[in-house]
Amino acid sequence: MTGTVLLRGIDLAAFAVAVVARLRRGGVAVAPSGPALFVQALRRMAPRSRTELYWAMRLTLVDRMQDLAAFDTVFATVFADATLGVDPPSRTHGLPTERASTPGTGGQGQSRNGGEVPWATLQSATGSDRSTDKSVALPDVLPSRFAAREQEPFARFDPDDLRTVGAWLEQTSALWPQRNSRRYENHSHGKRIDFRATMHNSRRTGWEPAVLVRTRPRRRPRRIVMICDVSRSMQPYSTIYLHLMRAAMQHRSPGRPEVFAFSTSLTRLTSVLAHRSPDIAVARANEKVADRYGGTHIGRSLTALLTTPSGNAVRGAVVVIASDGWDSDTPDVLARAMARIRRRAWRVIWLNPRAGESRFQPATGAMAAALPFCDIMMPAHTLAGIHAFVQVLASSVVT
Repeated sequence: MTGTVLLRGIDLAAFAVAVVARLRRGGVAVAPSGPALFVQALRRMAPRSRTELYWAMRLTLVDRMQDLAAFDTVFATVFADATLGVDPPSRTHGLPTERASTPGTGGQGQSRNGGEVPWATLQSATGSDRSTDKSVALPDVLPSRFAAREQEPFARFDPDDLRTVGAWLEQTSALWPQRNSRRYENHSHGKRIDFRATMHNSRRTGWEPAVLVRTRPRRRPRRIVMICDVSRSMQPYSTIYLHLMRAAMQHRSPGRPEVFAFSTSLTRLTSVLAHRSPDIAVARANEKVADRYGGTHIGRSLTALLTTPSGNAVRGAVVVIASDGWDSDTPDVLARAMARIRRRAWRVIWLNPRAGESRFQPATGAMAAALPFCDIMMPAHTLAGIHAFVQVLASSVVT
């Protein structure tokens, strides 16, 4: 195949995404920018042999030396015996309904080892929409070294890994919830017309309003109140939740975020986690919580929050409660506290690391009492769960 373009007519974007998905399943940590760089390399190099394709993939998709062995294994599995047609038959027959030849067969059909890689060509000018391959999924915006560990529980992460995840959470704080203020700003897609600015601009066009100036409400960050359970049953997840609380402190808003931790009593950590060093902030937070890894009094702690001046921060805020729902108080205490929080807060989100288990049921008295007052309950025991939580916050923009 030397002297001819190896991937002629193939949809490079779909090809790159599928290759990255196959590499990640094989244990290679590919950065989120890897597919785009790989597509750029394919367009500039136009590989004419498997050797050129190998180096295009390796230079753009592999960032760590320890991933080279896994990369070579995946490349050999997918491309070693594959017959890559220079001009696939589906290119000349309209829709690419079949994939190209499979490793070890030399003809068309289903791939035996590298079937996730679509040998699909670009859509014909006269064809209809191409059906999508459900096995191809876009990569999540996660730290590159953890892309292959998104379903792994945080209990298996070491302190260095949790520190890296905490730095990633601080970067995502810019995407956290917003609200529409009473002030307005100019915006091309606004629904309201600023008549004064429109008439002011019409002086340049003989007092004819040629261009309408539109406005929309100015968006401000919404206050976040985070309350984390640091009892003994939450020990595997308390550190990552402290990093999540520190990320909330980086959330710039007119009303300062409030973060609390509780086990048998409530402890305010807002000033402690505001330290610019994440290591010092988490260490001081661990020192300040005297009852860490003790019993659990969720209802009593939430009631204490509402009876202090800090309870006013709940009004109009996103309240995030991170707990597994194991409470030593009676369920009616928690139900009364949750009812008061529900009346004050804009949205209540409960993060329960036990909810990620396949047989989980909110059967405990505390969870059964709190669930009617929660807008969302979601698991947050893995990176995928934390990423889904950040997406929920990023989509929260209301008046």
